Amino acid sequence: MLRRIRIEDTGVPIYVQLREQFLRAMGAGALKPGDQMPTMRQVAVAFRIDLNTVRHAYDELERAGALVLVRGRGSFVAEPAAALKGPDHAAEVERLARQALATAAAAGVDPLALAEKITALAAAKEEVR
Repeated sequence: MLRRIRIEDTGVPIYVQLREQFLRAMGAGALKPGDQMPTMRQVAVAFRIDLNTVRHAYDELERAGALVLVRGRGSFVAEPAAALKGPDHAAEVERLARQALATAAAAGVDPLALAEKITALAAAKEEVR
């Protein structure tokens, strides 16, 4: 798993790069629910970065519901959350859309190009099912 991670000197904080790459691996199915994550120490040593940087990424993944930290056992990919319905679903869609727009703006990406890419990726994922 760690061989797929790339830390680059792009100005994006390292913990954000780690968090996003782990999320992409989960979304692509390379990390499945129940899989054990590398230890924070393993990640820190592999990339020669501070342990607190890795902890920050893992803490954010846990807050997002993507990881479950089990004291004394390690970190595991969480089971997907139950599908939201009604007003909760609409609020979460709104939150995620605003987050994606903010991330795109910060990265200098055209929001319409991002929307087209998301639509294409979602359609491709449906075809695979």
